Amino acid sequence: MRPRTSPLSLILLGLGTFLLVLAPLFAWYVKPRAAVNPVDIDTTAVYTGRGSVFDLEKVETVPDQNITITQRVRGNVAESERSGGAAVWDVTTSVDTDKSLPASDPHDALSFTPHRWVLDRRTTEPVRCCGAKPRIEGEAYLKFPFDVQKRSYQWWDNTLGDTVVMRYRGTAKVQGYTGYRFTASVPPTKSGTRMVPGRLVDQPDRPQVLAEEWYANHGVELIVDQATGRVVHARTSPRQTLRAPGGDKDVAVLLDAEQGVSFTDETQKEAVRQAERDSGQLRLVGETVPIGAAVAGFLLAAIGGALVIHGRKDEEGPDSTGTHQ
Repeated sequence: MRPRTSPLSLILLGLGTFLLVLAPLFAWYVKPRAAVNPVDIDTTAVYTGRGSVFDLEKVETVPDQNITITQRVRGNVAESERSGGAAVWDVTTSVDTDKSLPASDPHDALSFTPHRWVLDRRTTEPVRCCGAKPRIEGEAYLKFPFDVQKRSYQWWDNTLGDTVVMRYRGTAKVQGYTGYRFTASVPPTKSGTRMVPGRLVDQPDRPQVLAEEWYANHGVELIVDQATGRVVHARTSPRQTLRAPGGDKDVAVLLDAEQGVSFTDETQKEAVRQAERDSGQLRLVGETVPIGAAVAGFLLAAIGGALVIHGRKDEEGPDSTGTHQ
């Protein structure tokens, strides 16, 4: 008596069925768990451009100066592990001119701002824990959520201390890499107060005055990787001024980069490299592997099934004596 079913046909059928089940699991289960923000991030973005800055030695605003903004983001792994699933990122932003670069101490910079951002690793939304300061709001800051959509986003502006609306403006290329382009601007807005000598705000008879700090931005442009939400290019044009208490006009300009400061080529190239790597990994588990598994599974299951059916027909067919087995 011939064997009922070939072991090879059962193996092919089983393997094909397994791959057909595996394919949607990669797309619906594995990919969402792969699209998470890291806890051990360590990146530095450098912006350069020209503009007006306030010279403390000359006690006046000096035009047409080189401006360098350095923003470093470092993950606090220990705090992240204690946060219950969030990512804790410590951020420092310094603004320098040629006088303060290279700086032996970041506090020698024209402006130095340390703060902490705690975010949900999957949605990128702010999380209230772990000493997060300031109280960051909105949908995005430093990066966009995964799977960026063609719509407006609420972007946190740390200098403003509030969110601005980043509007989708189509696509643009950075170092040959295509991303989504978003733009925004900020009208003059009071952003805080600062104790300064009275003469800086046209009140020379007062030794110290609690002046008003005002902030505006001529234009913000971000180009973002669609899959990961990583910013691959940024340009910003901040204007920071002082006004006398209750005043309605600027009396001192601290910083004005009307023509904008932008990512350096090195920062662009590194951002694009990381975007290509991370988006490629997401495509692998979300598209390439599921599609490949589905196609291979269908073919193997079809071949295995055909062999099983063929084997059964042989079993039911007549033997050499003309009788049925």
